[in-house]
Amino acid sequence: MQALSIAWDMRPAEQGGQRWFHLYPDEKIGHEDVLHWTRLNQNWNFMCAECHSTGVRKNYDPAADRYDTTFAEISVGCETCHGQGSRHASWARAKQSWWPGAAQDDDAMGLLVRYVERLDVTWPIDGESGSARRSTAPATLRTEVESCGLCHARRGQISQDWTPGRWLSDTHNVSPLDSTLYHTDGQMLDEVYNFGSFKQSRMFAAGVTCSDCHDPHSGKPRAQGDGVCLQCHSEEKFAAASHHRHVDVTPPLTCASCHMPVRSYMVVDPRHDHSFRVPRPDLSVTIGTPNACNDCHGDKTAQWAATSIEAWHGATRRGFQTYAPAFHAARNGEAGAADLLASVAASSSNPAIARATALGALAPYVSPELLPTARLGLSDVDPMVRIGALDMLADVPPDQIWATVSPLLADPVRGVRIRAVQLLAAVPTDQQPAADRVNFERAEQEFIAAQRLNADRPEARSALGTFLVARGQLPDAENEFKAARRLSPHFAPAAVNLADLYRLTDRDADGETVLRKALGTSPDDAGLHHALGLALARLRRINDAVEALRRAADIEPGNARYGYVYAVALNSAGKTSEALAVLKRTAEMNPRDRDTLMALIGLARETGDIATALKYAEQMALAFPADREIEALMQALRSPSGERATP
Repeated sequence: MQALSIAWDMRPAEQGGQRWFHLYPDEKIGHEDVLHWTRLNQNWNFMCAECHSTGVRKNYDPAADRYDTTFAEISVGCETCHGQGSRHASWARAKQSWWPGAAQDDDAMGLLVRYVERLDVTWPIDGESGSARRSTAPATLRTEVESCGLCHARRGQISQDWTPGRWLSDTHNVSPLDSTLYHTDGQMLDEVYNFGSFKQSRMFAAGVTCSDCHDPHSGKPRAQGDGVCLQCHSEEKFAAASHHRHVDVTPPLTCASCHMPVRSYMVVDPRHDHSFRVPRPDLSVTIGTPNACNDCHGDKTAQWAATSIEAWHGATRRGFQTYAPAFHAARNGEAGAADLLASVAASSSNPAIARATALGALAPYVSPELLPTARLGLSDVDPMVRIGALDMLADVPPDQIWATVSPLLADPVRGVRIRAVQLLAAVPTDQQPAADRVNFERAEQEFIAAQRLNADRPEARSALGTFLVARGQLPDAENEFKAARRLSPHFAPAAVNLADLYRLTDRDADGETVLRKALGTSPDDAGLHHALGLALARLRRINDAVEALRRAADIEPGNARYGYVYAVALNSAGKTSEALAVLKRTAEMNPRDRDTLMALIGLARETGDIATALKYAEQMALAFPADREIEALMQALRSPSGERATP
């Protein structure tokens, strides 16, 4: 079943509703577009059913390319949140029975889990701070939040065996604070459905749960207006003009106006950011993130808002989410990013989802000095952090991390196990410690099952193909990559992976054919042009290779790898001056890319331009302090001859 790109606006007519509208009003979507209603991304069975129905079994048959999807209810019913209810019904019948032995003393009432996080909990308001404190410490596993995340998280399904009350990561890949989904400070950017936002919040850290604010059955707030917030925050302190500084404003400001800014998705659906953050216009000034002040005062600058906030509340209103500088530095390749990320990852005061994100972002910076940070993450109580630590180690040769990662093959959470087995896949069975083989094989089967569940998606087929390549099963991997291409010719990574498989089997001519066909569908995909350039270089067609690599670098000028490889190809073709120009441009946009800087230094030295070589060596020294190789390079360049060993 396919979801149409038109929808009915259910709002009252006076609010602009009671009309049909287009979900993509500003885009021209032809039948070849991935967003066209006939295409894969509008498929109900995969995209919609799990969260809008109860007891869904997708039942996709890859051989026939057909679904036989079933469900217990077409809408969201009791079992969506509480799990299968047959035992609860039996308990209820037995409780009404008169015979001895009836199950009347079952505290769980026959349910798979009871959401008791609010049971016997009080929130007395502290007189000094004006905010409430939870009477008991929150549990490590927040059963209600994890269960709500089933539909209120940005995630992908890896198993249909969801059980209420368990970590969501057991059956779903939960997105961290990815750059396509969140701003660098963690504010929602794309549609993220609240789970990832809420887990960043001071509210979550303090033990607030979803049903403290929302009635779980109606979904409505437990009180109107600011009444929900004033359950835990003193009206005298926080509803006062001395706090909000907006008197006689029409319409009146609410707590949510400043602390839960609104963004609209699906054209007409406004969503509140559930990270409950202090407005930070000062961050808007320094790193360009949005802020609630300028949402209303659009005619003013962020600096004006920051100055006003400082005048009212002082200069140290950092709030709870303090990791924006680290993520900003990492996304922009700034010097010191690794240290900032490691600091975020190592601090238990940071939200788990932020620590998981920081760990994953450390992958390009992995060094022996950072391994203790990874090990700390691998032992964290939150599975998202353990997965983030595994992501951090993704580029390290698997035989070097076996001892560190292999214990997680037996992790209690499925998502951790299958990420661990991905990292270790390239280690042949006969080289694995005998004690780990059973756990490896079990995790391997879980990983394969997760991809088979999603065999209707090119991402899953391609991921399975990559895993099979690592396991040395090349014919099976080739079939998976081809299946991914059939499902979606627009999915460029499958073509790149298939061409790379052909490289492994000395079939670069076949790889060229695959890549050119993919470019016919996606002519502006930089990854395809880059892969084609590499294939042509291996086929010794240097001029054609240089042209393909140029296209990749032009399409994504900020991609350091594309710029670096293009420059290497130019130099190989005898165009050293052009290569230097490309490297300088790439270094300007990626000031701490090691390969680019090393290539610049090398080419500058070879052309006798020691001053330029020394300039970029000094830039490297700033980007990589205490790096002995760079120190030796600096000394060599400062010597009278300017000679050095080739890096």
